[in-house]
Amino acid sequence: MALNRDELILLANKIRNAEGKTEKENDEFLSQFLDNVIDPNASNYFFEPAYDQLSPEEIVDRISAYNPIQL
Repeated sequence: MALNRDELILLANKIRNAEGKTEKENDEFLSQFLDNVIDPNASNYFFEPAYDQLSPEEIVDRISAYNPIQL
């Protein structure tokens, strides 16, 4: 089941704040997030310093705006 915008924002917040009790749980948050978006570079928004100032809402909006190139 695909996550809606609000669910993605909550998950993005958990990822950004490393809210998991273990590293494995944090990895599961990221995997769940990536499984629900089509942007192949979505993880960059959490780990690249250039995106540190983005809120979880802005991250989800940017990722949701991604459109793959149709060949």
